[in-house]
Amino acid sequence: MENITIIGTSHVAKQSMREVKRAIIEDKPDILALELDKGRLSALMQEGTKKGSAPISQIGFKGWLFLVFGSWLQNKIGKELGVMPGAEMKLAIKLASERKIKVALIDRDIRLTLKSFSRSIGWKEKWRFINDLVRGLLFGKREMKKMGFEGIDVSKVPADELIEKLILQVKERYPGTYSSLIEERNQIMTTNILNLVRQAPDKKILVIVGAGHKVAIEEELDHISSMEMAVAS
Repeated sequence: MENITIIGTSHVAKQSMREVKRAIIEDKPDILALELDKGRLSALMQEGTKKGSAPISQIGFKGWLFLVFGSWLQNKIGKELGVMPGAEMKLAIKLASERKIKVALIDRDIRLTLKSFSRSIGWKEKWRFINDLVRGLLFGKREMKKMGFEGIDVSKVPADELIEKLILQVKERYPGTYSSLIEERNQIMTTNILNLVRQAPDKKILVIVGAGHKVAIEEELDHISSMEMAVAS
């Protein structure tokens, strides 16, 4: 689909902010599609908002635990790199507002995602995650080298080949996590992008998602486009 451009970002990389700014200024999109939902957008734009405050009854205990730990880890890395999580999304929204570009939120409600995560991840997978986390903290470099991820620079967006390798590791070791946090959301975001295209077929759409979602969404869009062309012919 020629009117769609997809950028894969790292939420704590200055490189992502540069790429987002360049794409918006140079490509001049009509619509900005972001990997956000209303709840995450509200939390992102309100300084001092506490993350991990969603009621356990809404997202399940395991989903709540993941949210708390994930928020802590992202903030820790962000402070070390000088880029707080979601900075590229905030920049995109700011630039879109200045240029009167329509903003569309294409991700699933975070509460539904975490509820799915709570249902999908079994206790066996949970303990495997804890074990891997402890081993990573104690023997970080050795474990990374063993898995072939030595020398990863978290201040930059990883190459597609490395992202594919990381996602494959997640899929094999944490299938429930992969299903709820990656696969299901890829399908939902692809569907929402297609809805934007059908509502405004002549508009240029710039999609900004985490780097781990980019390739799968592109492949699914290409697949759907090929199918539609085959039916049309």
